[in-house]
Amino acid sequence: MAKITSKYQVTVPQAIAQQYGIRPGDDIEWVPAGEVIRVVLSRKKAAAPEDTESKLRLFDEATERHRKRSQKPAGKPPRNRGWTREDLYLRGRAR
Repeated sequence: MAKITSKYQVTVPQAIAQQYGIRPGDDIEWVPAGEVIRVVLSRKKAAAPEDTESKLRLFDEATERHRKRSQKPAGKPPRNRGWTREDLYLRGRAR
């Protein structure tokens, strides 16, 4: 049994959360259903396109974005961040 706090908050029992895959940060809806209240887990997922043409277009767009990201600019020197990879490995260790 869960109690309502002074801030109108309710704790979901661990067994219920595990059974239904409820995680911290998930949204739930409180739906009145006659004499009871239903708690519905909101699974906000992007609507998948129904037709093949839309799926292919989205795939082509993603492929193009990936291709652009993976290209390294020619002739550009690497950025100087003021640290090297070795500095990260040695940070915090006794020398």
